[in-house]
This record gives sequence, structure tokens and C-alpha cells, in this order.
Amino acid sequence: MIAFLTGELKEKSASSVIIMTGGVGYEVFIPLSTFYALPEEEEGVSLHVQTIVREDSMQLFGFLTLAEKEAFLVLNAVSKIGPKLALNILCGISPGELVQAILNRDVARLNSVPGVGTKTAERLIVELKDKVAQLAASAPDEALAAAPETTDQIGLDVISALVNLGYRRPEAEKALRAARAETGEGIDLSGLLRLSLKKLQKA
Repeated sequence: MIAFLTGELKEKSASSVIIMTGGVGYEVFIPLSTFYALPEEEEGVSLHVQTIVREDSMQLFGFLTLAEKEAFLVLNAVSKIGPKLALNILCGISPGELVQAILNRDVARLNSVPGVGTKTAERLIVELKDKVAQLAASAPDEALAAAPETTDQIGLDVISALVNLGYRRPEAEKALRAARAETGEGIDLSGLLRLSLKKLQKA
């Protein structure tokens, strides 16, 4: 399976690109976020790729960031959400916004994405509520390697997720402490992340 592709950007459009490598042109379907960040044609490009194999086809889906690819995989695993709809969802919402919409059970935000009706939005919230913490923490953050205040894995995962959502580390640590003070140690990762995010939004 093709997992990463580097080559010359031969052609690009809002929905797909053709990347030349080793004398072969690979058509790769992309979200708009990747399209906007692409270099000019004839320049070099690298994409994280997910290969989807069906009985009658093999399609490549490409992303500039691992966070986008992880979001695509999580969405594609939801019932009745195929790869094309998963890609379409990422055209209308970033991985960070997706995490916040799921955590906040924001049906309206999800429903605003073209192709996502109310029932689909509700299904996304139900099926992804236990996966958003993993999704938010998917992008590595080098700052977390330096002397963390918390040593438990759940706390580290929450801080990593909040930092990857765009919050500064001190803010994330403060929100985590406030959430822990309110709930104690008996809360799971998803619940702790949701409460920490609420603390940040109220700040």
C-alpha cells in the first residue's frame, strides 16, 4: 500500500492532483485545505497517502499533514461515511474544528458542512466521541518533551490535544488542573479533554 508520496506536481485541481514519481503519474484525491497549500505545478511535493482498495478500483487520498490523514481515517470508519464523504467533510471543517464540534456535541457546526445532514452529524458525534482525544493528539508536539508538569498518560494526552488545537501549553496545563480539581482522577480521557476545553472557552 502507498502511504507516502514524493514527486513532481504535474497537475492540480481543487479535488485531485497528479504526482509524477519514477516515471509514473499518480492521481491523488485531496481536501481543499491541502489544495490551498500546494506549491505551483512542476514543483516538488510530498503527501501523506491513504490507499483505499475496492473490488473494482484502487484510489489514493492525499494530505499535507498527518492530522488531516488521521481525521480522514476516523471519519471513513464511521458507518455510512465512505472515503468521498470523509474527504468532503474535511473540505468544510479542519481536524481541530472537527474535534471541538464532537466534544461540544455541536450538531449545527457539523450540519453546516456540505453533504452532512442532521442525522449524519448526530451519528458522527455518537461514533466519534471516544476517538476525538486520539485524533486531537495525533500530531506530534516537540514542546511536550520538556519537563511536563503532569506525568500521567491521560494528562499528557489532554495537554497534547489542547496544544494541537491551538492553545498555548501554559493555558492547557491550567485548564487541565482546573478540570482535575473538579472531577478528580476517575474521569476518562474523552471526558477530561471535553471539560478542559470548556474551561479554556470560559477563560
